[in-house]
Amino acid sequence: MDFKEFGNKEGKKLILLPGTACTWQLNFKNIIDELSKKYWIIAVNYDGFEGDNTKVFTDVPTVTSKIENYILENHDGKIDGAYGSSLGGSFVGLLIQRKIIHIEHGFIGGSDLDQGGKIFAKILTAIVSPMLSGACTSEKKRQKLKNKLQKKGAIGEGKKSLDFADSFIDNMASLNPKTITREFYSDYITPLDDNIDVEKTKIHVIYAKKMGEKYLQRYHKHFKNPDIHEFDMKHEVWLYDDKWMKPVLKCIDDCME
Repeated sequence: MDFKEFGNKEGKKLILLPGTACTWQLNFKNIIDELSKKYWIIAVNYDGFEGDNTKVFTDVPTVTSKIENYILENHDGKIDGAYGSSLGGSFVGLLIQRKIIHIEHGFIGGSDLDQGGKIFAKILTAIVSPMLSGACTSEKKRQKLKNKLQKKGAIGEGKKSLDFADSFIDNMASLNPKTITREFYSDYITPLDDNIDVEKTKIHVIYAKKMGEKYLQRYHKHFKNPDIHEFDMKHEVWLYDDKWMKPVLKCIDDCME
């Protein structure tokens, strides 16, 4: 695990948790300067993402425990906010659910929160992991993954979206292939409670409306009275699309205040 702290020492503490097959440097690169002007940032890279491809992702519960231990040891077990992008939203939910540390504002950023049993998870992982890890091996496979991401609404169609997709694929080439497999599989089988409700904690959801109603249904299923902020965009495109960047950053600021 790798933790980096920087930003406004007088600001509220905001931990950033990246999505599948991403480092925080890739996931938040376009907004990190703006966030660090206002907040004290705690940026996290999970096991297997520290820049050494001999290391491998462990599993979601283990990584969750390591995050908790870091916050307990360095921040007295309390932080003001946690933004989880995609997969990172699962970590936010688990950290709040477990009540080992206290998070005042938990942000679920476009997370699908999809869950299932081990047998189906193995089948799904066997399909998805080679597609992700193998995308860098040829231009044809790279383009196939881009098309798939666009079809699923994970990226847009503009130049910045495609540039992000290229960076995402290049980043995966630097990882141990087992890391992607374990991360995807462990996220899918790790259960998140229903109706999570913790005193003095507020769940804020950055809901990408174009991802569909099933996402919204899951947010209401897992969290009691979530604070839904609806944006007519695709999955987390605000991270690299100027149209949505300022509105979502303002939303985060308003919630944290």
